[in-house]
Amino acid sequence: MPGRKCISFATALVRFLTHPVWATAPPCTLFGMNDWPEGWTADRGDGNARGYGHGSAGAQPEGARVMRHVQRPAAPQRGSVPPQQRGYDQDYAEPGYDSGYNTGQVYSGAGRGGGGIPPQGAPYRQPGPAPDWRRRIKVGSIVVLVAVLGTAIGTYFWADSKVRREVDLSKVIERPAEGDCTTYLIVGSDSREGLSADDKKRLRTGSAEGKRTDSMMILAACGSGNTMVSLPRDSDVEIPTFVGSESGKTFPGTGRRVKLNAAYAEDGPELLVRTVEHNTGLRIDHYAEIGFAGFANIVDALGGVEMDIEKGFKDKNSGADFEAGKQTLDGEQALAFVRTRYAFAGSDLDRTKNQQKFLSTLANQAATPGTVLNPFKLYPTLGAGLDTLVVDKDMSLWDLGSMFFAMKGVSSGDGTSMNMPISGSRGGNLVWDKAKVQQLVKQIQNDEKVTVSDK
Repeated sequence: MPGRKCISFATALVRFLTHPVWATAPPCTLFGMNDWPEGWTADRGDGNARGYGHGSAGAQPEGARVMRHVQRPAAPQRGSVPPQQRGYDQDYAEPGYDSGYNTGQVYSGAGRGGGGIPPQGAPYRQPGPAPDWRRRIKVGSIVVLVAVLGTAIGTYFWADSKVRREVDLSKVIERPAEGDCTTYLIVGSDSREGLSADDKKRLRTGSAEGKRTDSMMILAACGSGNTMVSLPRDSDVEIPTFVGSESGKTFPGTGRRVKLNAAYAEDGPELLVRTVEHNTGLRIDHYAEIGFAGFANIVDALGGVEMDIEKGFKDKNSGADFEAGKQTLDGEQALAFVRTRYAFAGSDLDRTKNQQKFLSTLANQAATPGTVLNPFKLYPTLGAGLDTLVVDKDMSLWDLGSMFFAMKGVSSGDGTSMNMPISGSRGGNLVWDKAKVQQLVKQIQNDEKVTVSDK
C-alpha cells in the first residue's frame, strides 16, 4: 500500500516480543506482500480507532467492558418441558439462560429430588412423599391382632356350645370340704352312642344298651404337683345315702357294698360322685366323661398317638395285638389298648395303668402348639371330642383345658400316677388300704407333695 512499508512476518514477530508496541509497518504474509489494512477501528461513533481489542490497530489496549446481567430462568411450570429437554441452539438463543454449570447444578437422576430426566415430551412431575412404613406396620399389626382375637373368641363360643353339660353336682349331698387342689373325676364309659353297626363291629364294642364305666380316675391339679389316681372298677365300696338324680327321692344307705362301677349303673354320674366322695373323703370339683366313639375319634383326629409299649400282649375280646416298642396307635388300636383286661394276670390293676399311661400321653400330644395353633388339627380334634364329652354344669372350657394340661403334666414328669392303694380282696372285689387312702387324701387336700405309694 502506498506510503507504508511492508516488513516480513518474522521481523514483526521479533519486534512484538522485544517491544510492547506494534511496529507501524504491517507484516507481510507468507504467501506474498500484502498491505496491512488500516486496522479494525471498532468505532463507537466518534471516529476514533481503538487498538488491541478485537484486532484493532490502536496503540493502547482496550479498556474494561461491563458484561450484561445473566438471569437464571424460573422453575419450569407443571406440564412444561424442563430446560434439559430443549435443544442446544434453543438454549443459547434465549437471552438470560443459565446452563447451571457455573453453580455446579446439573439435571440428572442423581440430582436433588431423585426424579431423573422424564421421557421426551412427558409432563414434569414433582416426586411424591416417601411411604410411612412405621404407620403401615402399626396398622397391619392391629389388623392381624384383631383377626386373631376374633378367631379365638369365635372358636371359644363354638366349642363352648358343643360341650354337653348334663351332670348336676348340686344333687350330690353330704359333700366333703373343699381342698386346696382342683379335683376331677374322669370317666371312660362304654357308651355306644354315635357308633354305627360297622363301627361297633370294627371297634369290638358289642351292642349292649345303656352305658357302664369302663375306667375311672381322680386327677388332682395341685401347685405341689399333679396326681392321677386310678380307681379300679372292681373296687369294693359302700353305697351311701343319696338323692336320685331323676326322681329326686332320697335312698337311705344300708351299708350295701358293691363294685364301684355298679354305682354308675344304678343312678349315673351323680351317684358315682357321691360314692367316690363317701369312700375317699375327697371332694370332687368337676366331672368329665367320654364314650367309645369320642375316644377313638379324638385319636384319629390327632393323626394317632405314639406309645412306647413295654411288653407286647394280645386279647381276642378287645382285639388287642401289640408288640413291644414304640408305635403309633390309631383310634381302633387305642381303644383296644385301654380296654384290654384279660391279657393281664393282675386283673384290672394292669389295665388301669395302661389307661393312665395312654390318657396322659394323649393329653401330652394334644396340648401342643402344633395342635392348638393349627386350625386343621384343632377344629377336628375339638369336634371329635366335644360331641361325646359329658361334663358337669359348672365346668367351663377353661376348666376343661386345665384338666388336659394337668394330665399332660403327669406324663411329662411333673406329677405322680398311681392306682388306689389296695390291701386285699373281698368276694372278688379289691379292698382299698384305708390308712394309705387317708394319707393320700390329706396330702391332696392340703396341696402337699404326694408321697404315698400304691405298692
